[in-house]
Amino acid sequence: METLNSLYPVIKHLHLTLVTVSVLFFIVRFVLHLRQSPVMEKKLIKIAPHVIDTFLLLSGLTLCFMIKQYPVVDPWLSEKLSAVVAYIILGVIALKADRSKLFKIFAALGAIAWVVYAAKIAMFKQAVLLG
Repeated sequence: METLNSLYPVIKHLHLTLVTVSVLFFIVRFVLHLRQSPVMEKKLIKIAPHVIDTFLLLSGLTLCFMIKQYPVVDPWLSEKLSAVVAYIILGVIALKADRSKLFKIFAALGAIAWVVYAAKIAMFKQAVLLG
């Protein structure tokens, strides 16, 4: 068990790195989408977010088990997960909805705001809305 606990900093840093890569990649894809760039049709651009986010989810789940805190049981984690779901929904709207550019920009800004909120919750491990 001690070996698993010694891996906590590594998993945490991996998770934070994946969060950063995921958000930066979302911003890049959003800008390419607004410009209607043909790069958006590249296979790598379509597959990479799913790969990144899968590892992000796995690292998050690993951290939950390592610190023995779980969504539904621990309010801060439930709230963080809710913020992540809001980020995903607004991100999908920003990239895929058949709406005006202004609407998509507001959706993208909203998505980023939810990520910032999720980060705040994760840093302080204190629910704001559910606590």
